[in-house]
Amino acid sequence: MTTESQHTTETRVIEQRGLYFDELEEGVVYAHRPGRTVTEADNVLFTTMTMNTQALHLDAAWSAEQPFGQRLMNSMFTLATVVGQSVPQLTQGTIIAQLGLTDVSFPHPMYHGDTLYTETVVTGKRLSSSRPGQGIVTMKHTGRNQHGDVVALATRSCLMWTREAHSADQTAHRGAE
Repeated sequence: MTTESQHTTETRVIEQRGLYFDELEEGVVYAHRPGRTVTEADNVLFTTMTMNTQALHLDAAWSAEQPFGQRLMNSMFTLATVVGQSVPQLTQGTIIAQLGLTDVSFPHPMYHGDTLYTETVVTGKRLSSSRPGQGIVTMKHTGRNQHGDVVALATRSCLMWTREAHSADQTAHRGAE
């Protein structure tokens, strides 16, 4: 009787995630790519979904008579996209909660067909005094169009996991199942 030896090879799994509190570096510019070309459909859908009936987003004839001469992208869409572009690189699976947005501004309009590129700088970080294994990170997001014009600025604060605490939390939850 012959027996075949079993060879087990473990497949390595790499899960895409953001950076943990301990991996984020103050003063570093995180460039989020690819960019996102915004469309008329994006603008109309977002504007109507959020019940924002501003003619500057929906009425091409009226907007043509206004100072910019055309419809503008909804600034809340621009803000949401700026934050969204940072997620895969910085906070995917490592954030606990977004704590707030401040200093939001839109220095230059976005138009249909523009491409949005976002960069983030971590401007501050500190461990939480009330939540062990978690820290507060402050980030400054800058959105630019394809010409380099700044179209959005926002400062964002997030509650983030440390790597060790997140690993311990995940282990504890797996053990509870």
